[in-house]
Amino acid sequence: MPRISVAHGLAAALALVPTLAHAVEPPAPAERKQLVIISFDGAHDNKLWEKSLEMGKRTGAHFTYFLSCTFLMTRAEGGKAYQAPGQKAGRSNVGFAQSREEIQDRVHHIWQAHLEGHDIGSHACGHFDGKGWSQADWQQEFTAFHAALANAWKAGGIESEEPEGWADFAAEDIKGFRAPYLSLSDGLLPALKKDGFTYDASLVTKGPGWPSNADGIPRFGLPLIPEGPQQRRVIGMDYNLFIRHSMGVENRKDSAVFEARTIEAYRKAFEAQYQGNRIPLQLGFHFVEMNGGAYWRALDRFLTETCGKRDVACVSYAEALPLIANQKKADRSAF
Repeated sequence: MPRISVAHGLAAALALVPTLAHAVEPPAPAERKQLVIISFDGAHDNKLWEKSLEMGKRTGAHFTYFLSCTFLMTRAEGGKAYQAPGQKAGRSNVGFAQSREEIQDRVHHIWQAHLEGHDIGSHACGHFDGKGWSQADWQQEFTAFHAALANAWKAGGIESEEPEGWADFAAEDIKGFRAPYLSLSDGLLPALKKDGFTYDASLVTKGPGWPSNADGIPRFGLPLIPEGPQQRRVIGMDYNLFIRHSMGVENRKDSAVFEARTIEAYRKAFEAQYQGNRIPLQLGFHFVEMNGGAYWRALDRFLTETCGKRDVACVSYAEALPLIANQKKADRSAF
């Protein structure tokens, strides 16, 4: 199993420091939809591609998949050429695809997700901490990502099956980014702008918040949400709950308990916004079913009971952007 980012756990502690100021919002107009934005980091395990795509179809939700590009290359064929800034060639913190057949399944899932209206974003390549990276370093990693995506069908040995439109998709449609470890540097924002990204989802906020605007780029933050008997806040992400519940050690025995705590936290976080100003609720996940799948089961239950509401939209980050802009415009015109 690829190693999951320990810095998502570290981010939970760092997130106690405010990263985004929240403006006081007027009461939500009755017609404002409550947005729910679900994202997945890594996007590697093909079984979880299948599971998430089925979940999306069944609940009507659209997701954002932040893809790590080393899962589009094997170590032997392509992985040796990949070199992250400040790293030796052929290194990756999350590994590589184990076979061409694995890549074949993955590219079919990526294309299916794209055709079904989901959003494919970038999680860079080898999941390295970029806190010290310059603009040039980030652009080096972005170039590697785009090259891996453009070359993915060839890397899987099925170049002849590459669908019409893939080249344009790889070149033009990856507009969102989430930094590995949620770790930023001063070089990131100018690199995102130069590379044509239209949003960043690498921040952490004290609670659900509107995206900030940093030099023309909307920046989203995963919120701290109350959880557990003491209602202590935790980043709304499965890995942080995994650390909270079992200190990052797999515990299947108590999986049902962890699921119950998680679905309660999701419901309360949702209701606070749904009955209030209807600020978008963002929740993050990985392509790993931790603690016996507790967090994916809680997600499935939450989406099943939530996305069908008339005034709720379970959308990707790409879909949320114009909806938020329209909502803000409507709010201004109402006062």
